[in-house]
Amino acid sequence: MTVATYQVEGMTCGHCVSSVTEEVGKIGGVSGVEVDLASGAVTVTSAEPLDRTLVDAAVVEAGYELAGAVELLPQAGGSCCGSGGCH
Repeated sequence: MTVATYQVEGMTCGHCVSSVTEEVGKIGGVSGVEVDLASGAVTVTSAEPLDRTLVDAAVVEAGYELAGAVELLPQAGGSCCGSGGCH
């Protein structure tokens, strides 16, 4: 399992959160999407690491854009990248 956090620009309300959650949730392998409106953080849980272009396309489809780098979060019992050690 991989958890990655993306920064999304332009969200201002609950409808924005719903749109981003819905579109990112359609990406194959995604098992969870949490959006923090205040910070613009979108945390995505997936079976395998996602191609950023897929996430970017989903966010654009929702009417917003990605900003900044992706932050991979280590998971209990393993590493964020599956290699046994985090970077």
